[in-house]
Amino acid sequence: MPLDRSGLEILDADQCRALLASAPVGRIVFTDRALPAVQPVNFALVDDEVVIRTSNGSKLAAAVRGAVVAFEADDFDAATRTGWSVVVVGHARVVTDPGELEELRRLPLTPWAPGEREKFVRIRPQMYSGRRIPVPSPDSADQAASR
Repeated sequence: MPLDRSGLEILDADQCRALLASAPVGRIVFTDRALPAVQPVNFALVDDEVVIRTSNGSKLAAAVRGAVVAFEADDFDAATRTGWSVVVVGHARVVTDPGELEELRRLPLTPWAPGEREKFVRIRPQMYSGRRIPVPSPDSADQAASR
């Protein structure tokens, strides 16, 4: 497994997709009134695209129409000091096709926040970036404990 300069494992696109599929929540990064905005969302992966469900009048739905956005998901275990982070960058689009909307409404993508969420946003990843904190070897754990 290739490592970056910090000793983190560099994940390839297939590993990034697999880890994304295992995460229940991620964060979408978009621009709101010329400032960066980050919003936690639950999501689904459909045909390797990130699908988010939001409300019709949300800032998110208005801000991402055709915009380049980032989406991040991660998982960490504080006890073992391991974890991973995956970031995808791509164009977001609000779904308007009636057939596609019908398909997406059947997804097991139930919003956690109260209120109606009838707008669907799809992000087509164009870049994947992922890192994983490797499981420490017994030798490195012993060395760290003796310091």
